[in-house]
Amino acid sequence: MGWFTSQKGRRHIVVCGHITYESVSHFLKDFLHEDREDVDVEVVFLHRTPPGLELEGLIKRHFTTVTFFQGSIMNTVDLQRVKVHEADACLVLANKYCPDPDAEDAANIMRVISMKNYCEESRIIIQLMQYHNKAYLLNIPSWDWKQGDDVICLAELKLGFIAQSCLAPGFSTMMANLFAMRSGEPSDDMQAWQNDYIQGTGCEMYTETLSPTFTGMTFSQASELCFVKLKLLLLAVEVRPDDGGDTKISINPRGSKIPANTVGFFIAQSAEEVKRAWYYCKACHEDVKNENQIKKCKCKNFIGGMMVHSVLKSQQIGQHITTDGKPVQPNGVAATKSGLQPPPTAVAKTGSPVKKSVSMKEESAPEIVPENPRAPIRQDPMRNGHPVIVQPASDFDFEKTEMKYDSTGMFHWTPARSIDDCILDRNQAAMTVLNGHVVVCLFAHSDSPLIGLRNLVMPLRASNFHFHELKHVVIVGAVDYIKREWKTLQNLPKISVLNGSPLSRADLRAVNVNLCDMCVILSAKVPSNDDPTLADKEAILASLNIKAMTFGDIITNIESMGDSKDALNNMGDTTVKRPGPIYGTNVPMITELVNDSNVQFLDQDDDDDPDTELYLTQPFACGTAFAVSVLDSLMSTTYFNQNALTLIRSLITGGATPELEIILAEGAGLRGGYSTPDTLSHRDRCRVGQISLSDGPLATFGEGRKYQDLFVASLRNYGMLCIGLYRLRDAALTTVDATSKRYVITNPPFDFGLLPTDQVFVFIHWNKRQSTSQ
Repeated sequence: MGWFTSQKGRRHIVVCGHITYESVSHFLKDFLHEDREDVDVEVVFLHRTPPGLELEGLIKRHFTTVTFFQGSIMNTVDLQRVKVHEADACLVLANKYCPDPDAEDAANIMRVISMKNYCEESRIIIQLMQYHNKAYLLNIPSWDWKQGDDVICLAELKLGFIAQSCLAPGFSTMMANLFAMRSGEPSDDMQAWQNDYIQGTGCEMYTETLSPTFTGMTFSQASELCFVKLKLLLLAVEVRPDDGGDTKISINPRGSKIPANTVGFFIAQSAEEVKRAWYYCKACHEDVKNENQIKKCKCKNFIGGMMVHSVLKSQQIGQHITTDGKPVQPNGVAATKSGLQPPPTAVAKTGSPVKKSVSMKEESAPEIVPENPRAPIRQDPMRNGHPVIVQPASDFDFEKTEMKYDSTGMFHWTPARSIDDCILDRNQAAMTVLNGHVVVCLFAHSDSPLIGLRNLVMPLRASNFHFHELKHVVIVGAVDYIKREWKTLQNLPKISVLNGSPLSRADLRAVNVNLCDMCVILSAKVPSNDDPTLADKEAILASLNIKAMTFGDIITNIESMGDSKDALNNMGDTTVKRPGPIYGTNVPMITELVNDSNVQFLDQDDDDDPDTELYLTQPFACGTAFAVSVLDSLMSTTYFNQNALTLIRSLITGGATPELEIILAEGAGLRGGYSTPDTLSHRDRCRVGQISLSDGPLATFGEGRKYQDLFVASLRNYGMLCIGLYRLRDAALTTVDATSKRYVITNPPFDFGLLPTDQVFVFIHWNKRQSTSQ
């Protein structure tokens, strides 16, 4: 039996749920990684059955940090034995390859209920398979995300990653590598492209408090300073209202000044590097050329570390500093017209960490971007009892219709349509000129478990796109299955369904798969127990089938799109319509795999060794394959850095908020809402984009300039934050034919040379003017 005895002053966590050799070894490899700072946490596993030989060996190898207890989470005595009431957190692992995801979730939710019943203060992080089961957690009275309880919903994150890849191909790979702990050591026996890629995989997301030097800077000034002087990439900051509201995480915010004690979110190689942002002091380090020499300085700016911060804080509250003659609220945001600032939600003052709610929403403050003057906003007479925003003519027609966004203002919304209105047959599909759309190839039986297609479509319907910029989504698959999912899709605009098979070339031709911006291959079928490697057979077949297709000159001349005034399109955005590829190998594709080892079958021309780790394989590096296993490391990431998950979730779901979660948990789907100044202001948030260096104003940087020049120029002139490159694997190909394989380079070094064929991943601001491309 035995009881757990914790050493004084050492924290411990309890891990339960799906405990096998594979799941434990993956978990420990990430949790105990040397890039994390001082991980002095004991890991206690609790499981009903005794460990097998392999697992026992693994636990003995880590005997200083890992212990195993046999027992059940449902039993109070066992909970006392492992001291759940004293644990720093309790983690519940799910079996990602289970035949019945709903039953797996139900069992894990019961474990949470048992632990919360025993000790309601305990912090719980749980992996769930299905999105619709998230609602049951919100129904547990003591479940509280503000106390640090968190759900890692695999379906939501997986489909969210894939959705972002439809907007910026390769983005899923970049994000997955950011929150997995990897060392990223280049070696001489690898090809040049592999070394560039591997160096990027060593980057992770860290948080650190910004030093007093940054107080009063705008975000873009701070980001530039961090990149140029400290060699760090600052992505976002935490904005803390002084009236006790929840802190919000703003990604690349524009306009607002940074208050004292702001926490920044960085991309860097290790926790050690990020400390420079806390040590940096203008007086001592202004002339330091080598960023490694930025250490704690002894000058008076640094009075014993924290003290200076409390001093600054009191000064700041004492005198309402003014910018441009406007009073500034204590959080450094210029006070704006009432109604545009969201009302802060009060939070119970507790000793536990307060959870952040992320806003990619920009504070309404003076703008930096010179190109897009803000349209003046004026109040209209009340219409239907609701004030309506009227903007100058360009947006006017679009604003006239009543409900275009959901009630939170984060997503485009349309009144419910029946699935029959959206079903195309092959002839109708062929008559519709589909171009620049997203094709979803879906394998499912009529009784397969639901995968939650809403999580794939919603990020593509975020309100920070103009309506005409939304990509049409065409789902190719069995209508019987899609009917069961339809309730969650009926309020999202621009969806069509082709009742057919993703393996039928005629169906794929009918939806113009050669002209799509992305072809997503998903399977809802359950892996069979006898041979798990066969779980991906359809996805692999479909992917190879499309690669083997050839497309004649079916549409000779696609209507040339008018010159667009949208910043993105002027910048040679890669979505500008081009004649489609002739060979299927050039169709942009992302395939979801259940089993990592099957990645070797996706690319016939790669020389991947079957034992290569997934993240080192060519299809993953190129962003054409995605597997659920990369989400494993989110468990440890969330435990160590609570805001990381919030940041990732808001980035990839296109802005899901806790309020929206509660609405969706009701089960009635998205609700429409009338546009008010407040909900319309939610459109103004950053999104991921991809910009080409072959033409447009940034083209000059493709001519062998350095990455740092590009970073500084795009931040100063366009407010865009560059986060990485998407580069042709064979740089010898000089033609700007966006077809050959590309790979992802996360946050390249400052002196990295650029090529004209490169594409850049950026966080770009919402553009108020509608672009005229359609």
